[in-house]
Amino acid sequence: MSAGASYSSLVWVVLFIGAIALLPWWVRRWQQGRDQLLPDAVAANARVLSSVAIGPQQRVVTVEAGAPGQRVVLILGVTAQQITCLHVREAASFSDEVAAARGAASHA
Repeated sequence: MSAGASYSSLVWVVLFIGAIALLPWWVRRWQQGRDQLLPDAVAANARVLSSVAIGPQQRVVTVEAGAPGQRVVLILGVTAQQITCLHVREAASFSDEVAAARGAASHA
């Protein structure tokens, strides 16, 4: 094997390792650019309120999502294969019901 071929192979290996090292940086930049293009998507982020395991791979998850002023609470059934929406409530009425339930539980 000639010295030129060894040098060429070494350059390709260094370039490949450099590309792998830069990949996380590039992904972060791409995500930031996408978030700037979709400001409503960033403002309408979702928040997990609770998660209850009902089996080895089944959960009931309560998620608050939507734009400010239009937020809803989603009750989701989550398995390894799918996510099913079980119920949808307005966030304001849901928080009132939770506060009332907590008040009733503290008096019992």
